[in-house]
Amino acid sequence: MIECLNYGVGHAEEGVCIGLGIGTYRILLDCGVPSLDVLPLDEIEQHPFDLVLCSHAHADHARSLLALHRRFPHIPIYASEVTTQLLPLNWPDETVPPFCRALPWRSPVEFGDGLTAELFPAGHLPGAAVFVLTYQDANPEQPPLSVIYTGDFFLSHTRFTEGLALADLRGLQPDVLIIEGSLGTARHPHRRQQENQLAERMRTAIDQGYNLLLPLPPLGTAQEILILLRSHHLFTGRPIQIWVGPAIARGCDAYLTVLSHLPTAIQNFAHHQSLFWDQRVKPQVQPLSNWAQIQGEVPTIVLVEEDQDLRPYLTEGGRPWLVLYPRLRYGQPVREGYPEFGDLPNVEVDTFLLSLHADGPATTQLIHNIRPQHVVLIHGDPNYLADLASLNELSNRYHLHTPTSGSTIQFPIGQLTLSTPSSLVQLAYEGEVSEWNDEVMIRLPPSITTDSRWRRLADTGFVLASWQGEQLLIRGMTPKEVLGGTSAAIAPDQPSCFNCQFYRGQRCWNEASALYNFKVAPEGYCPGFERAETQPEPES
Repeated sequence: MIECLNYGVGHAEEGVCIGLGIGTYRILLDCGVPSLDVLPLDEIEQHPFDLVLCSHAHADHARSLLALHRRFPHIPIYASEVTTQLLPLNWPDETVPPFCRALPWRSPVEFGDGLTAELFPAGHLPGAAVFVLTYQDANPEQPPLSVIYTGDFFLSHTRFTEGLALADLRGLQPDVLIIEGSLGTARHPHRRQQENQLAERMRTAIDQGYNLLLPLPPLGTAQEILILLRSHHLFTGRPIQIWVGPAIARGCDAYLTVLSHLPTAIQNFAHHQSLFWDQRVKPQVQPLSNWAQIQGEVPTIVLVEEDQDLRPYLTEGGRPWLVLYPRLRYGQPVREGYPEFGDLPNVEVDTFLLSLHADGPATTQLIHNIRPQHVVLIHGDPNYLADLASLNELSNRYHLHTPTSGSTIQFPIGQLTLSTPSSLVQLAYEGEVSEWNDEVMIRLPPSITTDSRWRRLADTGFVLASWQGEQLLIRGMTPKEVLGGTSAAIAPDQPSCFNCQFYRGQRCWNEASALYNFKVAPEGYCPGFERAETQPEPES
């Protein structure tokens, strides 16, 4: 029998923590809940878990592991070697003795009679692991039970991790696959394109006279951005001062301790110059202990912890500030209602995309390669998980589950008829399309407004339509897109691509220009510039 007790499934800030029953064993997958109170502690005292597996060191998967170890020190906790070294970052104010045991990559480990586990690199973060669990009953005639748990994963290579290799998991056909679906069905640009777009956005802001302030999670994205700034051709050799907040700096120092486990390109970089801290090579990077260190007219980029009060930083330095918030989904911010700092002069707010999670197509690709019988989708907004589970290419092939915290799933094993549970039925809204004079009108039922995502669309009331094959896709437009996505630094009478009649969709459409059909920065212009009579169309 296989059973999942879902103590935390990663909705909102609740973290991931799943009790797995496989055969005669009880296993805890991650412990990222804010408190142990959500676990049945008295029951665990009587019937403890046989072991705990930690997928990676991010807080939403690991923050309560130390409390769990102190409450139940006899329960062994396992992770990859790199994860065991990064875990103490979750408890910076405590002295944490080693309590997590390291497991090797791609080498089956037997935990007890019939139970084995094998780890494969998951991408996403150094040390992040996919667990392949197998249980063989004492009766050899019984087929083995198998479960794969991905934690967070990423198929593309990043600066500090190699992407999850599909070949490692292809065709395993487990009974149950527990997989993150953070991004739902969203499709993201290629990873390198995301990096280049972010680098170009930061370079443009610096050239316009801005300092940059980036509130970031302390582990993962912050280090990716730092090495991007240290190695990208738009920044190398430029007189830019980069300051790093204390928690992010601790993450950087921890990366230095696992350098031998990082990609070869990073190791080669570190052989020639400092990976993070360097005051000799420009741009200069150093830890920030006090916001008052930010002084002078030198272009400055500050990376700080995402939960800090940003206002003290925005009053320092002699330049205006651009605050760049990370967003999880393409075109949408991580959180709603981030501060606008309207009461502070010379402060602008924008978002950027640099994802470490697999998008919708990559998630479905991994599922199809693994070919499980049951798929449990966790770690994401319930609406986005429902969207993913409603895809015909998944619901027609697999038994899909989108559990809530506190629920229990018992998996019937064997050849079963597929049927989509009512909780996974796609919320489709039938409407009418009609032509009237020179316009097309779309009418949808009022029930669509009950979805929590309606408010984001209703904020502007504008939509953008585009063809994708034979399908017409319609999405809401953000306020920035409606306003044209421009910086206040571009005046209406300023010669620039943005004010050119040939500038549409972030590209140049002047056949006489050398930039024809290329994506161009709105602030620049070429000899083919011709002033537009009206404002360019909003960029998509």
